[in-house]
Amino acid sequence: METIQVVLDKKLLQAADRAARRTKRNRSELIREALREHLRALETRALEERDRAGYLRQPQTADEWRVWEKAAAWPEE
Repeated sequence: METIQVVLDKKLLQAADRAARRTKRNRSELIREALREHLRALETRALEERDRAGYLRQPQTADEWRVWEKAAAWPEE
């Protein structure tokens, strides 16, 4: 692991410390997990945007839509 220095405003640091205490983690662990979650969200958004751009370039036909709707439907219980 590497040690870095990060500058936070006082209110954000206090909120982070409260959250760390509440979740029984130390500040570094809390910040690492928050950064991991943020990076995952950024990746998800990038993939969604890629897919959105692809569908704009080549939209689904009505027949393709029906096939996907049927495959995605939940089975009856």
